[in-house]
Amino acid sequence: MIILHWEELPYLVPAALIAIVCHELSHDLVSYILGDPTPKQEKRLSLNPLRHLDPVGTICLIFFRFGWAKPVHIDPRNYRNPRLGMVFVALAGPLMNFIIAFISGFLYIASIKYFNAPNWIITFLSYLILINSGLGIFNLIPFPPLDGSKIIGALIPEKYYYTYLRYESFGIIILLVLLTTGVFDNFLYTMLNGLVNTIMKATSWI
Repeated sequence: MIILHWEELPYLVPAALIAIVCHELSHDLVSYILGDPTPKQEKRLSLNPLRHLDPVGTICLIFFRFGWAKPVHIDPRNYRNPRLGMVFVALAGPLMNFIIAFISGFLYIASIKYFNAPNWIITFLSYLILINSGLGIFNLIPFPPLDGSKIIGALIPEKYYYTYLRYESFGIIILLVLLTTGVFDNFLYTMLNGLVNTIMKATSWI
């Protein structure tokens, strides 16, 4: 577990808000584009953080660098191919986080090399890289209710699909236990460090 220093909060909180809002808005937009009116009806096509934040998931993101947002309410029956549509919707959130992390990496390098940016901007960009990378990686774990579980759900035989979905209600409790006990620490932080290092290497040429 990463120890939180209170002086980090001015960087962590806005970085977490940006990561979560963009993550969830991407899910909602893709679902809406695929023909599902539910996100619009529930006013989830919004940049208002209050429509997307899950209190427990946000706290975990700030303290552990891994977390989740309020589940997206969608109706896959509105998609031309419901199970394939679920894969696209599930991938949209993590993909957006990775895109933001890479853009932040370019801005981080450019701010240092060319713009002589103040330290607070450079620090904030580093947190954007870290938080978006962590949110994207964590949500790809194939464990309910994370996005990775939706991808697995689309791949398993249909007769087991709805049984699989019933276990989502227990997912958050188990995730909290795994995070607080550190069971996932080595795997998650290895993945996080690997992605951040890849981003920095990929952007260092500018």
